[in-house]
Amino acid sequence: MAELEQHQGEQGIEAKIEETRERFKNEFLQDSADKYDQRDVDRLQKDNSLVEGYLTWRLYVVDDALKMIDESFHWRKEFCVNDLTESSIPKWMFETGAVYLHGYDKEGNKLFWFKVKLHVKDSKTIIDKKKYVAFWLERYVKKEPGMPLTVVFDMSDSGLSNIDMDFVKYVVNCFKVYYPKLLSKMIIMDMPWIMNAAWKIVKTWLGPEAISKLKFTSRSEIQSFIDAEYLPPHMGGTDPFKYSYPPLPDDDFQTPISDNGPIVSEDEIESKEGELESKDGLESSFNSTEVAVKPKKVNFIEDHLRTEDNDKAESRTKGARKPVTTFKGALLDISPAEELSFGSGDTEKKSLVILSNVTKNPLAFKVRTTAPEKYRVKPSSSTCEPGGSIDIVVSLHGASQASPQDRFLVMAAEMDNAGSQELAQFWKELPKAKIMEHRLRCHVLESAKPAASPLKDGAAETGSSKDINMAHVPKIAPHAQDDHLLMRLTASNSRLEQNVRTCLRVQKVLVGLVLSLVVLNLYCVHLLATWQQPS
Repeated sequence: MAELEQHQGEQGIEAKIEETRERFKNEFLQDSADKYDQRDVDRLQKDNSLVEGYLTWRLYVVDDALKMIDESFHWRKEFCVNDLTESSIPKWMFETGAVYLHGYDKEGNKLFWFKVKLHVKDSKTIIDKKKYVAFWLERYVKKEPGMPLTVVFDMSDSGLSNIDMDFVKYVVNCFKVYYPKLLSKMIIMDMPWIMNAAWKIVKTWLGPEAISKLKFTSRSEIQSFIDAEYLPPHMGGTDPFKYSYPPLPDDDFQTPISDNGPIVSEDEIESKEGELESKDGLESSFNSTEVAVKPKKVNFIEDHLRTEDNDKAESRTKGARKPVTTFKGALLDISPAEELSFGSGDTEKKSLVILSNVTKNPLAFKVRTTAPEKYRVKPSSSTCEPGGSIDIVVSLHGASQASPQDRFLVMAAEMDNAGSQELAQFWKELPKAKIMEHRLRCHVLESAKPAASPLKDGAAETGSSKDINMAHVPKIAPHAQDDHLLMRLTASNSRLEQNVRTCLRVQKVLVGLVLSLVVLNLYCVHLLATWQQPS
């Protein structure tokens, strides 16, 4: 039954997507196609996730989604978003360090920092500043498609001279209109009390669908959203990062510690002894100097597990199975397509990455990670012959735990003169334009995750409430329904808050009238007493 409902939900979404595309073509492209960048129009016709993003943000009301697409596409052409590059932005903007990407929140979302004290309102540079923000957003969505951002407004040491309401409204519109579903949350850190009035205006711009994403916090509370390792010292964190330019600071990938070979430690020696006794062995995959074109597939099941019954073995190896999705790249097919899964169990600490060369030339590849101290990647750098494939084992080191913040970067490039130079020299001399890059996220299996949020459970229980009318929303997958319910609950709470405020104002008026009547009554009593006194 659940599979049937999910299938019907997918059909409903597909129908909405096709309706949106057809109406956009008939109602918005008939007059003049020149008002949009043709590259955006082409994406709308081919990319289902793009259309679904607009529909989801507008609760699957096609009319509202079309207005949003029209406004977004106008903006993209006006700011030449598709053509924004590092060289098209004034260098001094990068050097100020007022806006940049760095680190992750507790949910694994990239942090988009705004250092408010470094912003100075200037009408002469406002267009360049807006393009600067667009550059970062466009760069991120291309690198991490489908992954949300967490915006951090660091208002430490800022004042009224740093507040630019036009610029703030633009940033809000970027997430409200131009990049639907990109915003995870907006954290306002250490806001001076004198700016309360300004941020009350900002809340009205966000609208009910995004108001719940606004988080006001202080130094003592911010670690409920971001771990100390990604917070600067003035926020109570331990992150040693200091902004500098060049290069751009958004790439946190590093070469794994165990580059093409393990680091000798007690736990790895014990692990290696078990591996030597294994029937299939892993030497062909882990060898630091030779990698076979088609090495044996890695078996994650230990010898003692093979003697147990299949059901028990399957339950013990849940999450360690081979990848089932594949990213089709220009040089490599990469499996899995989006994420590596890790858990806390002994059999959940290894993931397999399969690289397949789809070119007619040998390829050089290397794998980098944002947490080199936690993972062992074997092999992390080697070559792959035309039509060949390589199995790469990514494993957690020792007692390390996987985190949603962790990322992996697969880099590949064609080798025209294979064998004529060392790999290190090859990568050093290779132009960046010839490198294919693909990012993989880290998925933490349920066994290692905390209990579900009571807010989400509450939203699900409220799904049958008569106050929430879902009639015009097509049947969709359960996780999408939760999003819709949460947005509608937020809208209902906003209306309730307005009603409560109205009642309080009326109450104040009534109290004032009652007090006036009491005073008038006392005055009348005083007058009567005065008249009754004998003259």
